[in-house]
Amino acid sequence: MNIISLEGIESYTFGEQEVRLDEEVLERVRKSFGFLSEFSENTIIYGINTGFGPMAQYRIEADDLHYLQYNLIRSHSSGIGKVLDESYARGVVLARLYSLSQGNSGISLPVLEKLQQFLNHRIVPEIFEHGGVGASGDLVQLSHLALNLIGEGYVYQDGNRLEARGVLEKHGIEPLKLSLRDGLGLINGTSCMTGIGAVNLIFARRLLQWSIAASSIINEVVCSFDDSFSEELNAVKKHTGQKKVAQAMRDFLGGSRLLRKRDDLYRDANELKRKEFKKKIQEYYSVRCVPQILGPVYDTIEAAVKVVEDEFNSTNDNPVVDMESGNVFHGGNFHGDYISLEMDKLKLVLTKLTMLAERQLNFLLNNKLNGKFAPFLNAGTLGLNFGFQGMQFTATSTTAENQMLSNPMYVHSIPNNNDNQDIVSMGTNSALIARTVLDNAFQVMAIHMMAVCQAIDLLEEEERPLLSPNTQRIYSGIREHAGFVREDSVPSGTIRQVCDFLRSTNTEQLIS
Repeated sequence: MNIISLEGIESYTFGEQEVRLDEEVLERVRKSFGFLSEFSENTIIYGINTGFGPMAQYRIEADDLHYLQYNLIRSHSSGIGKVLDESYARGVVLARLYSLSQGNSGISLPVLEKLQQFLNHRIVPEIFEHGGVGASGDLVQLSHLALNLIGEGYVYQDGNRLEARGVLEKHGIEPLKLSLRDGLGLINGTSCMTGIGAVNLIFARRLLQWSIAASSIINEVVCSFDDSFSEELNAVKKHTGQKKVAQAMRDFLGGSRLLRKRDDLYRDANELKRKEFKKKIQEYYSVRCVPQILGPVYDTIEAAVKVVEDEFNSTNDNPVVDMESGNVFHGGNFHGDYISLEMDKLKLVLTKLTMLAERQLNFLLNNKLNGKFAPFLNAGTLGLNFGFQGMQFTATSTTAENQMLSNPMYVHSIPNNNDNQDIVSMGTNSALIARTVLDNAFQVMAIHMMAVCQAIDLLEEEERPLLSPNTQRIYSGIREHAGFVREDSVPSGTIRQVCDFLRSTNTEQLIS
């Protein structure tokens, strides 16, 4: 097991790739466990022969050490609320596996093997959303994972909720027998927020691709000038994201014959004579300023990817076993501030992306703004039929919810645990709220993409062949799930289908 990237996380979390533990990892974990076993024989080590948290002042008798780890897991399996779905739960299991495989936690080898078996047999732990405060790690959520590893509680397989012990028996897996500090090692870390954060970022990258595609197509269908995303204009701004977005728009729109060149306006003798210009000199901001708006979204997502990858490949446990120095260090690597802050930043930019989509949708639906299409992209009888009028309400309402959810969780620390945990990260809450913002954003984008395709259908017949090849490919992909709207019908099911399609598809799959 080498350093894992977000692409690797995606292949394990969503794909069928099996996790393999190489001999180097196994040997490192064996040595770490052996060292800690010997080191702790005549030493006070937190979580091995002491209580936990504020109870660390109490020494645990040798005869009770075995029960200590089980008591910790059972007592902290106090989660409630919704259960993480499969992709997010698998992300959590993978994150814990990678953290413990660093060999700095002193856990026994069977812990890694059980985590590996859960992933490879697609056994999904029952992990509840509510419970963690994100310091001392994700104690509650990871306790539910540990509970399943010891054969207790419930798991999911093939969409069914089943008793964990029965599922383990079916696959010939022995429940984990806890040794030394295995219980604490399993639950004392940031792997829940990190796993959720990683899956959020996989989806966030896809959503950004769809936003660039939608923005590009809108520029095309309204025959915008192409200089707003030109290399020359965007090169004089030094931000990487802005340049990347502008380049992506140029690549997407290659071959379009609908875009206007600024030089054509400069040389148009008829336009030069006008006191009031017939066509817009510049488009509205939601059409013209896409690189400047989506650039920060790109930069923020990629910065968050780096942080999440670093956390995924880190030891986020306490205490930390350092075989090289022959010592055990106590500290706070379980503190989730890095992930909490990045997830707050992620939900901010995803909300801005949602706002851009909602404004672009409004531009398409408002004939006074676009000057080209019927009100609400109505293809039926005005007054009798309603086009996208009802769907706009949903997009606007959902965008407003994202704006409210964008308040930061990172600074909402509440002391607890007898004030032992006197400042906490709330990292899992931050990651979960970012996931809600992400889900909402896909819903708005689904409505938006349906409207974009409706606008393509409403172009003049001679304009459609002039669309870029990529626009035509995106159009065909959406049209497999949503048809042209002429007569009024119930759109909810179609919106869901398009939303699912957007979540599961990279635009490169359609345009490559």
